Amino acid sequence: MDLETSASERVRDVVRGVVADSAPEELPLVDGLFQFDDATVVRRLSGSGRRRDPLGFGVGEVVALATPVVWLALNQVAERVTDAALDGASRGVRGLLRRLLRRPAAPRTVPPLTREQLAEVRRRVVETGRQRGLSEERATELADAVAGRLALAEPGDTDQSESARP
Repeated sequence: MDLETSASERVRDVVRGVVADSAPEELPLVDGLFQFDDATVVRRLSGSGRRRDPLGFGVGEVVALATPVVWLALNQVAERVTDAALDGASRGVRGLLRRLLRRPAAPRTVPPLTREQLAEVRRRVVETGRQRGLSEERATELADAVAGRLALAEPGDTDQSESARP
């Protein structure tokens, strides 16, 4: 039997929890990003989309921050796990309906994960961190914090910010 994490958590809540523990100086950035839907945050942190500086500073300053590393890596994993659970047809219909209704998507969540999936999350955070200019040591610290938070999540656990944030 595979050990699984026990609760789904919103990506944004995991990011805030990890940043609060590992890089508290970045909390104003995380809190500022909470005003946007997840797709907008990912687009802005990844540098895709418009070339304006929507965060008020250039991409060069974002490179060595923990926030984009954790958010982008978790988003990729959550997307992969969710997409694997859906077949292509339902994924396409959902995307079409979202575009037609022009409503922001519900916040992305990280569902319960197996040990193998937790290992993938950890690997993805290290890889993303290295690509974004973090040292191997710092990227590994963040990866351990993310995997630990996901592995220890309990049903009903929420970040303190959840009641105050959308």
